[in-house]
Amino acid sequence: MKQYIVDAFTDVVFHGNQAAVCVLDEWLSEKLMMDIARENNFSETAFTVKADEGYDLRWFTPGGEIDLCGHATLATAYVLFNYYEKDAARIVFHTQSGDLYIGRRGDCIEMDFPVYSLNEVPVTDAMTAAMGATPREAYLDRDLLLVYDDEDIIRNINPDFGRLKQLDGMGVGITAPGKDYDCVSRFFVPELSINEDPVTGSAHCMITPYWVKQLGKSSLKAYQASERGGELNCELRGDRVIISGRAVIFAVSDLVFQTSGSDR
Repeated sequence: MKQYIVDAFTDVVFHGNQAAVCVLDEWLSEKLMMDIARENNFSETAFTVKADEGYDLRWFTPGGEIDLCGHATLATAYVLFNYYEKDAARIVFHTQSGDLYIGRRGDCIEMDFPVYSLNEVPVTDAMTAAMGATPREAYLDRDLLLVYDDEDIIRNINPDFGRLKQLDGMGVGITAPGKDYDCVSRFFVPELSINEDPVTGSAHCMITPYWVKQLGKSSLKAYQASERGGELNCELRGDRVIISGRAVIFAVSDLVFQTSGSDR
């Protein structure tokens, strides 16, 4: 079985967000996919199988399967465009979040994702205790989004991950207006054994509609200010968010392992 390690939302290796991509002839058991994801210990391992039209795609963190992941989708598209579908201009992925349409635009890969809702919730003492800084606003959908006024707060926050796990939402994103970018962010998912995700496409399904409204513009240049860092181009089109970025290959390998019959 071929596995590719891709750095997404960057064109420089060792930056952006790592994802493992496994291209399968047929689906493995969920247990085996979970075991591979835990063995890789990246924030995401993507598994894809060719379908009648496009590809089926699933994403696994070390803590479980999730319903949407941006950087692993970008990584998977990069692998397919460069190794399997070299003449294709577009690919459709069939996922738990519906069909995702992926295309090439120059040296970027462009992804069409659903918008997350901005359901405003009260700022609580628990949020402040978890982050060590009081947000100006808070919004909840699949994830919790906390809004701050200063980019330096985003870059310097050192969360209490034990307290962070007690907050609502699968993950917790923080964002502020940027100095060199329209917005900056970071994203934490301790609930799924990912303290900090380096660059998170799905988080921008909330970040994009928020800053589009605040800044009065339809497209954004966004930066996720993790240690590895990554750039995302985001555009709001109705109830969809178009997220684009670059990717670079780090490694290609063959997975060879012995499993019991129940693991296959």
